[in-house]
Amino acid sequence: MFELLQTDPETKARRGRLHLAHGTVETPIFMPVGTRGTVKSVSPAELHALEAQIILGNTYHLFLRPGTEILREFGGLHPFMQWDRPILTDSGGYQVFSLAKLRELKREGVHFRSHIDGAALFLSPESVLETQAVIGSDIAMLLDECPPYPCERSYAENSLELTVHWAERSRKWIESHRKEGQHYFAIVQGSTYAGLRERCAKELVDLDFDGYAVGGLSVGETDSELFEAVETAEPHLPATKARYAMGLGQPPQLLELIARGIDMFDCVLPTRVARNGTAYTADGTLNLKNQKFEKDTRPLSEDTHPLCQGFSRGYIRHLIKNDEILGLRLLTLHNLHFYLNLMAQARYAIETGTFAPFKAGFIRRYQG
Repeated sequence: MFELLQTDPETKARRGRLHLAHGTVETPIFMPVGTRGTVKSVSPAELHALEAQIILGNTYHLFLRPGTEILREFGGLHPFMQWDRPILTDSGGYQVFSLAKLRELKREGVHFRSHIDGAALFLSPESVLETQAVIGSDIAMLLDECPPYPCERSYAENSLELTVHWAERSRKWIESHRKEGQHYFAIVQGSTYAGLRERCAKELVDLDFDGYAVGGLSVGETDSELFEAVETAEPHLPATKARYAMGLGQPPQLLELIARGIDMFDCVLPTRVARNGTAYTADGTLNLKNQKFEKDTRPLSEDTHPLCQGFSRGYIRHLIKNDEILGLRLLTLHNLHFYLNLMAQARYAIETGTFAPFKAGFIRRYQG
């Protein structure tokens, strides 16, 4: 499934390739977030134009709406949303942690109430995989328990044990029910406790999944704690399998994590901040709501995507200030292009042995 093509001589950055049922994905890669079967305000044709190779959907949200019955009727998420490239689906564990009105964790699974209507629901390691089989994603994430930040070591240890127990049950389900063409990633937990991260990584690797994610990040911890969590887990993850940092992050964070051996990322930021009037550029972010852009005739950036070319900062500010849909769409397209292009630049830098100076130069300019 994962082909390691090249490693950087000065860092742990990796150039790789994922071979999936719906296409090949070049890594490092950023996955636009399409939580409910759509990347907000962007069509599949536009995602193609942006050269998005893989997108992310969420099992929790798709389980609630439209539900497995409808997804099965349409033959899975790919034909339902008219997307013909790979999809990764998160298990929904984080959404239960962050959205559920009430939740009760047990060894058999998690009982919770829907954030939509309060309906009593239940997720188990097996039911999550069954739902993802109906969805038909190329990569399915295992159910895990995401501990809050901060948390006591005892809580993090219990969370780890539950995550590993659910992974063991998932392993048994996969052996009997593996959907053809679907791959399965386990999620390393352990909060900010280095010993627990190492233990979790080792125990999950022993169960031999197709890839591994580092989860429980970007929940309030500092950058140094985030990087340490990855640095602790990474040496114990197989070099021959893909590594995924979930729910991250700001552009400098992505490059720092690539330097620490991570291959895959997803984050809602490019689309979320676009809806609030913010654009990413090589020189940092632009808040188009600021009055200083009112008469600015320049484009968002010189390397914006062709879909956004010709539109000035002043015009986009006008759209945003008047809540015009075109404004948030242009910023969304621009921001997704920025993230995807950043990954393309990182891949080229690894290929040419220049990743370390590329990373340093990008971060210096972005933060300067």
